[in-house]
Amino acid sequence: MIDRSSAVVDTNSSPLLTAEMMSKLERMELVSRKIFRGRMKGERRSKRKGQSVEFADFRNYVNGDDLRFIDWNLFARMDRLYLKIFLEEEDLHFFTIVDDSISMDFGSPTKFFVAKQIAASLAYIGLCRGDRVSVSSFATCGSPVVLRGKTSAYRLLNHLGSLPCVDQSPTMEEAMRKFCLKNTGKGIVVVITDLMSKSGYETAMRMLVAREMDVFLIHVLSPEELEPNVQGDLKLIDCEDGDQREVSISASLLNRYQQALAGFIENAKSFCNKRAIAYVPARSDEPAENLVNEYLRGRGLVR
Repeated sequence: MIDRSSAVVDTNSSPLLTAEMMSKLERMELVSRKIFRGRMKGERRSKRKGQSVEFADFRNYVNGDDLRFIDWNLFARMDRLYLKIFLEEEDLHFFTIVDDSISMDFGSPTKFFVAKQIAASLAYIGLCRGDRVSVSSFATCGSPVVLRGKTSAYRLLNHLGSLPCVDQSPTMEEAMRKFCLKNTGKGIVVVITDLMSKSGYETAMRMLVAREMDVFLIHVLSPEELEPNVQGDLKLIDCEDGDQREVSISASLLNRYQQALAGFIENAKSFCNKRAIAYVPARSDEPAENLVNEYLRGRGLVR
């Protein structure tokens, strides 16, 4: 039994998941757009036929079939052997990877905190449904935390709540390479990031597509990045590599910034659409609950 009142608190002094939200998440389930063969029995109905308690259909008996599944009542009526087929239940492997680079430690609440809320929400849904859940950040892709079962919820929240932004976090490409080397299975993988990497994101995402996973990219940006309210002469310092630029903020410069940002977002969306990656935009000032209930339901990740 999980004490929801003890949900782990992030450095923002807010719980990653409230008791009310956890109650709502328990009624949802993760859905893959692809069919994967699970490693263990789970709680979800598979499109494959197997051996469970739920009847699906009959088929003709062939030599070598298990005699335990012959319908002898049907044989008595029709003098022919038929085998009973049952719906098979299987588990789903769900991976979530959170960008822990310094650029995520921005905004109020920070993009990093919101990213961890989203990861916690989706992972908790998986745990409640008996799915195998793998949680990692860019820095820990080589050693993810793998959980299963609702009783692992506290460990999930404790792990995500204690994750820090890392000053020397690996690039997205380095992180995804480690992830692909570590994880040989298939499943749903959700990458939560602001895409603010000078080395780009394209190669990293291609690696996941090549593994034939069901890939979701949640692009988190803060209101300050989407609608900057700055003016005057400023020195801008890149928080990750210390690169500096002196700029004079004007209306025309802000307009060019908005155009560049819109182009960047559109390019990311187009890149994902061409490769069957579900692109999901997210604002750090929007409750994670809204993203899960509205956007991710619409993209077919949860139901």
